[in-house]
Amino acid sequence: MSKKNKTIDVNGTEITVFVNKEHDFISLTDIAKYKTNEPSAVIGNWMRNRNTIEFLGIWETLYNPNFKPIEFEGFKKQAGLNAFTLSPKKWVENTNAIGMIVKSGRYGGTYAHKDIAFKFASWISVEFELYIVKEFQRLKEAEQKQLGWTAKRELAKINYRIHTNAINENLIPKHLSKQQISFVYANEADILNMALFGNTAKQWRDENPDKKGNIRDYANISQLVCLANLENLNAVFINDGMTQAERLEKLNQIAISQMQILLQEPGSNLLSEPNSNEYD
Repeated sequence: MSKKNKTIDVNGTEITVFVNKEHDFISLTDIAKYKTNEPSAVIGNWMRNRNTIEFLGIWETLYNPNFKPIEFEGFKKQAGLNAFTLSPKKWVENTNAIGMIVKSGRYGGTYAHKDIAFKFASWISVEFELYIVKEFQRLKEAEQKQLGWTAKRELAKINYRIHTNAINENLIPKHLSKQQISFVYANEADILNMALFGNTAKQWRDENPDKKGNIRDYANISQLVCLANLENLNAVFINDGMTQAERLEKLNQIAISQMQILLQEPGSNLLSEPNSNEYD
């Protein structure tokens, strides 16, 4: 499954959600499975309904400048007739609709923009629709929290490049081997780790053999903000010619001060606080 695909559990039914051009699309096929083992038939019955076609047409008119209104009117006139059938694929191909996507393959099926998906869910069951909306909102809230953490992590990475550039220009003689250079970088990274977390990368790995990644992957947002600041300051201290011992002591004092301020900010109780011995 694509990394962009996510699922929500709605009363035991797994519903797939994915992002297409910055819009959320929800699987109508999965929603239909709440009612039957033949989701295509349920979707087809829903699309035969005149009210459904009118809703789809109005939605496309509002959001799709390339929608074909003449083809839409043709479908609307036929809606309700005994011989009338309409599939999502036929709707998309004939009207140039963007509110539905038909995917093939292992994770294929019919997907629709959340506005349309919620409308379909209400046709299936009003109660089920409410549960879908609730779980979808929970998913979006979780994504927003993750987005905030990711932004801070990326900020730390950008500042790390500034930090390594200062190391390269001031601490690494040109004749060192690549292995020796890597050791200097790792050694300087551990200055920041010691100042903020109270451990080197190796000490953390030894104490957490079951965890993947490194110590910074498990940092909370406050620690990542502080780390970004420390990386900038350490670059300045290196350029100023301070010794490693002097920099470690100074950075540790700054880390303590900044973390005390950050953890006093509104909403900081949502973040995991550092261990009490991290700054000993």
